[in-house]
Amino acid sequence: MTTHFIEAEIDLQQTPLTVKEVEATLQQQGEPLRWAITKVDKETQTAQVEAIVTTVNSN
Repeated sequence: MTTHFIEAEIDLQQTPLTVKEVEATLQQQGEPLRWAITKVDKETQTAQVEAIVTTVNSN
């Protein structure tokens, strides 16, 4: 198992900013351990999320 720090950008025009939607976006990169919304840009309608995720090694 490996732990990674990732940043994700969520388009608020296409995706509502809910816990389920944030976690679904993060799960594309691994299993989220914890995450935080670090920035919301009203002009571009995006939210920046930073997270710690784990992935299973394929060895």
